[in-house]
Amino acid sequence: MFFKREKPVVVVYSGQLDQLRAAGFTVSDASRGMALVVRNRYAALLKTDENGIAAIQASGLELQGEVAELTDLGFQKIFLTASGKQVPAVAEHLRGLHDFTEDLRESLGLTSLYNEGLGTTNEKHLYDRITARDSGRQPKPWQRG
Repeated sequence: MFFKREKPVVVVYSGQLDQLRAAGFTVSDASRGMALVVRNRYAALLKTDENGIAAIQASGLELQGEVAELTDLGFQKIFLTASGKQVPAVAEHLRGLHDFTEDLRESLGLTSLYNEGLGTTNEKHLYDRITARDSGRQPKPWQRG
């Protein structure tokens, strides 16, 4: 009559990496205690959070061993690496990145958000009219200097 709910099993970082390998991802060590996860032409950097669970730091196209993150230039989306390499983003790339990210989240046991399920999203924006956007407090347009 009374049913006991099973407690969800929390898989720690090393177990999550094993699950990724079993799902067909290639996992290797990256710098600063992160793991590089690669499948086909797409890659992601994983790091442990404070609970010991994997968190996705960056995901995108793999370019010569680097993760090129999707970046919005206002008029075009590109994949941009930390070293400055750029590749224009085409529809095939966006579909592939979306599928890669969803499969990665599913294999890690992470929550997929509704807005990310609709299509590819990106965090980086480099609009040409917004200078020093991410460097803190911005000067007002009427202030010079």
